Amino acid sequence: MYFDATLSPFNLSGVAEIARAAEAIGFDALWCPETSHNPFLPGVLIAEHTQRLHFGTAIAVSFARSPTTLAYTAWDLAQYSQGRFLLGLGTQVKAHIERRFGMPWPDSVVGKLREQIQAMRALWDCWQNGSPLNFRGQYYRLSLMSPFFNPGPIAHPNIPIFIAGVNPGLAQLAGEEADGFFAHPFHSADYLAQVILPAIQRGAQKSRRSGEAIQLCVTAFTATDKDEAEFARTQIAFYASTPSYRRVLEHHGWAEIGERLSALASRAQWGEMAGLIDDSMLETFAVISDENHLAEKLHQRYGALAQRLGLYLPFVPAQRDEFWRKLVKEMQAA
Repeated sequence: MYFDATLSPFNLSGVAEIARAAEAIGFDALWCPETSHNPFLPGVLIAEHTQRLHFGTAIAVSFARSPTTLAYTAWDLAQYSQGRFLLGLGTQVKAHIERRFGMPWPDSVVGKLREQIQAMRALWDCWQNGSPLNFRGQYYRLSLMSPFFNPGPIAHPNIPIFIAGVNPGLAQLAGEEADGFFAHPFHSADYLAQVILPAIQRGAQKSRRSGEAIQLCVTAFTATDKDEAEFARTQIAFYASTPSYRRVLEHHGWAEIGERLSALASRAQWGEMAGLIDDSMLETFAVISDENHLAEKLHQRYGALAQRLGLYLPFVPAQRDEFWRKLVKEMQAA
């Protein structure tokens, strides 16, 4: 199992220090989210200031960009890092795509993301192998690539694509087209085993691929003290209030809690939401342990499920370095 860190929160002036520290502690990859900053720009600094560390976007908002824009950016980062870049994509939700990015929301989320992946691979094939560019789909038609705009081949052209999701539709798409699937932090081990992994396998079978070729990447809620438990409870309540994530609650018979959380969120009663997440729910969606046994508990929950794992905690150099160093060593040994 690979054990990764998340670059959050960040500004560009601090990325080099964080990247060097993450590599020194032994993380396998450093992921950059797209919240209030561009997720690709830190990649240049990570590549420049490390030798071994992989890095990627977790996630870049795919529907806010064209496949050609994504393909160019990923190509440059893969070339500069000598193959250490991982392209992680997510669709975001309709309100953000339309009202924050000013882009259209598709009638088929899975269909559009499938085309984006296929179109990027058609572009990369054109640049690497000289294949004619001729991609034609419902959302994208790409047929123009003159030499002036062709960046040409690179040493590491096989850029892994990871996609993120909560529900089985996107998990199945990962099995069909991608190299990995980011499970949303709002999950349970049973939901991963009973819903997500079977969907990935269905997709892999449809495309005649081995399911083992698709990495399941998990970000886990954890709590080693009361403050972290309350933080996890608050974040779980926030995610559980999202109607499109309701299926996770329904899987455990807690749909009514989701409806109540959505109602509180619609009235901006944020302070009351965490109180609806009782200890049983907290233990279902988060790993509760003291620091000395956290690696053991993480491995018990995810060892048979995930190929990549990280914590829903930011990695900050010089803060809890011994905790991280010990955890990384124990997880990689396990």
